[in-house]
Amino acid sequence: MPKSDEHISNQFAKNADGANTSVNENQSEANFIALLQHDFRIIFERDPAARNWLEVLFCYPGFHALCLHRLAHWLYRRKISLIPRLISHLARFLSGIEIHPAAQIGKGVFIDHGMGVVIGETAIVGDYTLIYQGVTLGGTGKESGKRHPTIGKNAVIGAGASVLGNIQIGDRVRVGAGSVVLRDVPSFCTVVGIPARPVSRKQDTTASPLEHGKLPDLEATVICSLLQRVEQLERQLLCLNQNSNIDAPKKELVTKER
Repeated sequence: MPKSDEHISNQFAKNADGANTSVNENQSEANFIALLQHDFRIIFERDPAARNWLEVLFCYPGFHALCLHRLAHWLYRRKISLIPRLISHLARFLSGIEIHPAAQIGKGVFIDHGMGVVIGETAIVGDYTLIYQGVTLGGTGKESGKRHPTIGKNAVIGAGASVLGNIQIGDRVRVGAGSVVLRDVPSFCTVVGIPARPVSRKQDTTASPLEHGKLPDLEATVICSLLQRVEQLERQLLCLNQNSNIDAPKKELVTKER
């Protein structure tokens, strides 16, 4: 049997900040069709491959998964058992995207490609968040209550990234592809790596959320620094060897004179 709507809402409110708890309020007050319209329109803004409304309506699994989730969540909030989970299971079968019926998804969320995306029961996803394939918004341990992440508004979660546990991801955060986020991330940060570390803490108003190639590569930076240091040490060693070769004949001459 699913937990009561009041229980879930109370648990979320205790763990999410003001900006993110609004997702719960929006889903209870906004019109079901209006949410789907936001989900539909954002695809044309975020995906240059979207050519016409028929293509988006029939060929975008991320949109299909969100449509079915909206229905499952609507039923779940009305304490209808089993059917929401069956709808969620159908969505996973059709789209490869698994979203628990209790998860709170804001308006205008875009799941691009989507295969392998998993969004857990107590996860909250803010408005206009962009999620790529292979993303996991998962829990840690077996504790009850809020155990999945809260994602702020206008965030970007790169392909293959995992955001785990009851942590807060701020507004306009960018998570690099393949990263594993285990701690809170303040707004306007860019995090990359395993475990994810912040590489930028300022808002970039010119960067598009689609420009993943401009994300800093922390590991590559460290490797380049190490290679530069090795080259520097090799040059120093070469100089020492040359100096020792020059001094060697002098030492031999002094020895013979003695």
